[in-house]
Amino acid sequence: MKKIVSIIIIGLLFGCNYSVQGLFFEKPIEKTTTKDLGDIFFDLKMEVLMRLSKFPSLSACIIDGDEVIWSKGYGFYDLENKKSATENTIYNIAHISCSVTGTALMQLWEQEFFDLDEDVNNYLPFTLRNPYFPDDPITFRMLLSQTSSIRDDIPINEKFGRSIAYDWINITGDPPFSFFPMPWLEDHLTPTGDAYNPALWSSTYKPGEYSWYAHLNFAVIAYLVERISGEVFVDYCKNHIFNPLKMYNTSFNLSELEIDQVAIPYHYFKQQKAYLHINEISIDGNIHPSLYWRILNYPAGGLYSTVSDLSHFLIAHVNDGVYKGVRILDSDTIEEMHRIQPPGNFNAMIAAYYGLAWLFKVHPLFFNITLMGHYGLNFGVASIMYHIPTEDVRVIFMTNGDGLEGNTMAVNLIEISLFVKGGVKLMSYIDFKNIGS
Repeated sequence: MKKIVSIIIIGLLFGCNYSVQGLFFEKPIEKTTTKDLGDIFFDLKMEVLMRLSKFPSLSACIIDGDEVIWSKGYGFYDLENKKSATENTIYNIAHISCSVTGTALMQLWEQEFFDLDEDVNNYLPFTLRNPYFPDDPITFRMLLSQTSSIRDDIPINEKFGRSIAYDWINITGDPPFSFFPMPWLEDHLTPTGDAYNPALWSSTYKPGEYSWYAHLNFAVIAYLVERISGEVFVDYCKNHIFNPLKMYNTSFNLSELEIDQVAIPYHYFKQQKAYLHINEISIDGNIHPSLYWRILNYPAGGLYSTVSDLSHFLIAHVNDGVYKGVRILDSDTIEEMHRIQPPGNFNAMIAAYYGLAWLFKVHPLFFNITLMGHYGLNFGVASIMYHIPTEDVRVIFMTNGDGLEGNTMAVNLIEISLFVKGGVKLMSYIDFKNIGS
């Protein structure tokens, strides 16, 4: 059975063009060049995979070296008004926000404001310690590499059954907030805090011992950026990352963006066979109040951007910190961020290893391919920003669906199909002797 599935996958990527044509056209297309046929077949494949994934729309781009060589949008980013997606459609990019937040802190590190292995308590107005391991300092490196021993995959309030990941969704305004990151962080992470829950800390692994993905690490990082730089975090990112990289349709503040260009998030329900807005569904007992994502922990998942804008950020990261002659990070800083950090644990929650705000993921369909970058996922939104270290091809896509009730293989095929279109010779990564084993 596994061999049959593997053959189908290869066929979808390399040999399905003419079968797709047969499915969608009654007779051959006339007066069309070979190049045009290739584009048509690729578009058909993307539209089929998008529908299987249950994505209302998808915007994507392919980067070769330091240039975008292809970009396009598919489907509708506003289903009710049938607004077609383009490369300039604005999406919430969920946890790719972490890579931006980590970049902000690393800019300050290379200015020698702190040491990566320094205790962060030297820069905080409260004591950040795992109560189960009170003598073990938490360092900047631990926060950036998801090894601080903070965990937020647990109920924060057993009475209401809310998990901390969604306890912060009841937000209708834009950051910065008067109560977040402080005093929210102190209230939740310290034993004397009003909202303290000891389950937010690992009782098994001490700081630096295990990679445990926690969104709260990046809330602390954003606060450290504010404390060290003296700038409000959202202003810091705009001044030192977005504006220098000409990312003018990127912001943590929805009110700064053209709302008519912002994709509406939808979650697909199999039972109803319908796409619902995020303010129409219950998330751990809560109803999000807005049609768009606005979350309290914006440094970990609140950023909005386009594939065009985010391409500038990714190009800088894979081009030794430079985009179009503008440097945002030194090459040594990039190298450190793009290195699996100690202790090098496989992070089961995200199925990846972690660097400094950068992850390393073995592709779920092609185990010989390692992807570097980050991905984002939340109800109604999904995004990827990846490159293959041995190739010059980079891929970004954003959607206004989450694929949680769609076909998982189709989602993975969208990702790998973009790499193939960009020129990656996937055949060289396939071990035919072990297919289906």
